[in-house]
Amino acid sequence: MSARLNVVVTGSTRGIGKGLAGEILKRGHNVVVSGRTTQAVDAAIAELAPTAANGARVTGAPCDVSKRDDLQGLWDAAVAAFGRVDIWINNAGISHPRQRAGDMHEQDINSVQEINLLGMMLATQIALHGMRAQGGGTIYNMEGFGSNGMVTPGMGLYGASKFALTYFNKALVSETGNGPVKVCYLSPGIVITDLVKRDMGSTNAKEIERTRRIYNILADRVETVTPWLADRVLQPQKTGARVAWLTGAKAGRRFLMSLFRKRSVLTDADFAS
Repeated sequence: MSARLNVVVTGSTRGIGKGLAGEILKRGHNVVVSGRTTQAVDAAIAELAPTAANGARVTGAPCDVSKRDDLQGLWDAAVAAFGRVDIWINNAGISHPRQRAGDMHEQDINSVQEINLLGMMLATQIALHGMRAQGGGTIYNMEGFGSNGMVTPGMGLYGASKFALTYFNKALVSETGNGPVKVCYLSPGIVITDLVKRDMGSTNAKEIERTRRIYNILADRVETVTPWLADRVLQPQKTGARVAWLTGAKAGRRFLMSLFRKRSVLTDADFAS
């Protein structure tokens, strides 16, 4: 295998982050997982450790990404365990029940922006400083619904956080140029996770049916998407590269094929969760 890499994945005790961590371990690379509580981190490590291949190791640290000190602690834990950080993936993010702009709850406004935007910015800063000091590395910021400007009623808050993330990443790519630290985009598309299920359960019957129809065309499961993402994240990338699972061309093909063949990605259990 190629040289072993050391990878930090924020928000990796469940969902896409946990799936990515597991796939990276299976490919023989070291992983640092993080979540908000020690219990969640310990449980993820216990589950992921047996999947590691070729002597790869997994460690972790609790981390609230809205707190700089926690993020610095995560970086320090990674360096203490593995000596350096080659790849840092800003995956941590939260969603919210669908809310029209005039009805958004203040708590949701604050928490979504603190985690999805402020947390990503603080984590990027920590990783950027650390990687410059060690001579290089790659940072991936996770895009999501809204990154491309798409609008859906009730998703303005989450979409705004991801639209801002993409703008910030674009500015960061411009500012860092061809320096030793590469800044890239990671776009998983629509993936069925606890966050997505929560969103689906917050809509009325008509919107649920529309969501189900669209998701059965465009969405995928964690176990489908994360192996593909892991393979590409572990490859050398140029700064500004976008690793995207659901491209416009793929989405177009899926809509076309839906006229002839039905995909069944969702189950009734997803809506009952």
